[in-house]
This record gives sequence, structure tokens and C-alpha cells, in this order.
Amino acid sequence: MTTMGNDANTRAVVLGGSLGGLFAARVLADAYDEVVVVDRDHLVDVKDARRGCPQGRHISGLLTRGQRAIESMYPGITEELFADGVPKGDLAGTVRWYVRGKRLKQQAADMLCVGASRPMLEYHVRRRTQALGNVSFLERHDILGLEATPDRRKIVGVRVQNLDGGTGVEVVEADLVVDASGRGSRTPIWLEDLGYPRVKEDRKKIGLGYVTQHYKLNNDPYKGDLSINGVAYPASPRGILFAKTDGDRAEMTTYGILGDHPPTDQEGLFEFIRSLGIPEIYDAIVKADPLEDPVRFSFPTTLRRRYEDMDRFPDGLLVVGDAVTTFNPVYAGGMTVAALSALTIREHLHSGATPQPLDYFRDLARNVIDPPWQMTHNVDLGFPGVEGERPLSLKLEQAFMALVQTAASRDSRVTAGYMRVAGQVEHPKTLMKPKFLLRVLLAVVGLSKTAGPLITTREIAKAPGAGKRKVTTS
Repeated sequence: MTTMGNDANTRAVVLGGSLGGLFAARVLADAYDEVVVVDRDHLVDVKDARRGCPQGRHISGLLTRGQRAIESMYPGITEELFADGVPKGDLAGTVRWYVRGKRLKQQAADMLCVGASRPMLEYHVRRRTQALGNVSFLERHDILGLEATPDRRKIVGVRVQNLDGGTGVEVVEADLVVDASGRGSRTPIWLEDLGYPRVKEDRKKIGLGYVTQHYKLNNDPYKGDLSINGVAYPASPRGILFAKTDGDRAEMTTYGILGDHPPTDQEGLFEFIRSLGIPEIYDAIVKADPLEDPVRFSFPTTLRRRYEDMDRFPDGLLVVGDAVTTFNPVYAGGMTVAALSALTIREHLHSGATPQPLDYFRDLARNVIDPPWQMTHNVDLGFPGVEGERPLSLKLEQAFMALVQTAASRDSRVTAGYMRVAGQVEHPKTLMKPKFLLRVLLAVVGLSKTAGPLITTREIAKAPGAGKRKVTTS
């Protein structure tokens, strides 16, 4: 075993080079002499979806709060993405939403939507992180475990091994280790090995499965919009995201919960999309040229690790992003929470001292995770087949949200307010403000000044020859 020392310089080591790890490296670079990012994959100059990031081949929605957080860490990166061919829009104004089978009225709400594919966003963030100078990437290395002091109260490094051969197990010494290794994080097991109690976990089985395909379109279903999205609901547990993205492509991810998953054969996939009742999506896709075969992804359970509730935790170790909380990906909160995790670390670096882990975890839970976790938890439990307690308070919240969604199909200002909460720019409590409540009630009873005709999803006739188009690489 060899040791990679830090020659008296301060060093932070980040486990995982996906977006959560890159964001952490960015803020740590301001406080430590050296930041090392360790990952199993090749990272530098990679532009395609990586093996270690399978969700990179699917739509990864970036909420507005997340976009603002990333821009604050990397000033100018949003314009760099646009200059590289990434389309943009407004979450409430140029995203066409179908919720509970009705189309929401649209109105710009200062909710910038960046239509970057996951590999494109990751490439730009990685390039900007690498340019910091004191950040390096230890690629193609497996992470074996943590190194601690003899009393096990402080983490002082990480054990790694080169996957391409080399000198065997190495120890990378560190003043701080940040676990950004995602849902499969081994920190809970490592803590137990060090004599700490196992972190409590909240899991909820949702049985989500989705399929993604990219297209070169032959007609324009968007008519100036960035994306057309149909949201699953109890009466129809299927949904779809159909968005413009970089490379002059359309990116489609369709999903179903509780085992009602889309198929990956082309004809079966088109039939699944037809069942959603959104004619402009179905018409565009069956006439488009597929750029690759459909790709499947399964997500059986949501997961939250309650580090904030632990009585003891070793110094010199933090956990971020999906390694703490993995949301239902349909709600697009993962990248935003990863960015906000990094900003929370920054707040705990202000004194120049190593952050106190439990203080960090409690702030992260209270200010970043709790609001979207509770909101998405309530939505998940709206599906009868999802297991979980449903007290009266939850049923009242679900009924109120259904009223808001109905009102948004009739009043564009309700849509704007609702999407500011969905985009995590506003706290869910803002939906209870008296003026907003009044708009909701007026719209529901048909007295809203901006009310218009409802546009509903409907039965679509099957297109002749659907599913017969061949994949093109041109």
C-alpha cells in the first residue's frame, strides 16, 4: 500500500466525478490548496454519456433554482451553453404542460429553462471546474474505503486502486472527503465498519420505468415552445417529456409507474406514446427519424438517508447530492439538489475551518431537501398503489394541489405561481397566500379573468406504418 501525501498543503478529495462531485469540487477549490476528484470513468474531455452515469442517456431536467445555483458557481456558463447550441425557454411560458389530462395556460414567469442534454451540461461544468487550476482528476480509480485516525473520530483519506493496473492499493490523504458517489454510496457501510450506527433510510417503492429516444424531426410540434410535457396522475400513471435539446435534436423520455413501463420495441413504444393522448407529440414522433434505438432505465424506489438525525459522525467527511437523497427523477430535482448541496458546503467553509458534518447535514435537510422531498412525497402517494401512510393532512394537501392544477388549466397566472414552486424558486407555502388562493378559487368556479377553453388529451388514431422507421445516424 502506498500513500499519496499532500506535503502540508490542504487537500479535499471528492468521491465521484458526476455533477454533484464537480459542484463540490468547485466550492472546495476556494478553500483548499488542492482538490482531487476520484472516479472509475474517464472524465476529462468526455462529451458523451458515461457508463458511470446511466441516466445521462435520458432527459435530466434542470430546475430554475438549480440553473441559478450553477450560474452563481460558474459565472457565464449559461451563455456558454446557449452559444454551444443549447435551446432555452421559460418553465411556465414556453413549456407546454398537460396535467391531469388538461393543458395548462402558459405565461412567462422569469423561470429560465436550459434545454441541455445531461452529457452537454456535464461537459461544460467539468471544463469550467478543471480550469480552476487546483482541481485534478484521478480517473479510472476504484474507491475502496475510508482511512480514519486510530480513534476513528476523523477521516484522513481514502483508499483507491487503479483499474488499469499499477501499484496496488493507494491512500490519498485528505483534510476533507466529500462523498458524491450517488445512490450507490458506500458511506453507510463504511460508517458501520468504523463503529458508527447505520444511518436511517426512508425508501418508497414507486416502480418507475422510462424509455428515451432522440429524433431528428420532420415537422414542428413546438410552435415556439421548448418542450411538451404530459404528467402522470392516478387516473393515467403514464407521462412523457418531449423537448428540444442540443445538436438540433428532440429528446423524448416517456415513463410509467408501478410497473406500467414503456416497451423498447419501436412499434410498442409508439403505441405507448399514442395512449397518452397528446396528438402533437405522437404526430411528430411517428414522422421523425430516430437517431438511436430506445433505451430503458428503471428506478424502483426513492431514497433518503437521514444523516441529519445521527448522534455521532466523523469529522472530515461530508455527503452530497444523490448519495444523501434520490428523488423520483420525474420531478427533475436531482441536479438542483446537487448544486444546492455544494452551496451549503460553501456556507460552512466561511471560517476556513473544516465544516462540522452534523451542522452541514442539518442545514442541508432543512433548507434544501425538506421542501421538495415533502412535495414530491405527497405527489407519489397520490397513486393508490404506492405504499405509505395517508393521514387526513396529506389528503387535504393532495386535494388542494388538484385544485391548483385545475385552476392552472384556466388561469395563466396560477400556472406561473405553481411553476415557481415546482422550479424550487418559491417555497410551497407561497401557494397558500391569500391572493393566490383567491385566483385558484375563481379559476376553479370559472370566474377567472384569464380563463380560456380547456384543451384536453384525447384518443389518437394510430398512424399508418408507425414503428417502421429505421434508425438514422445522419
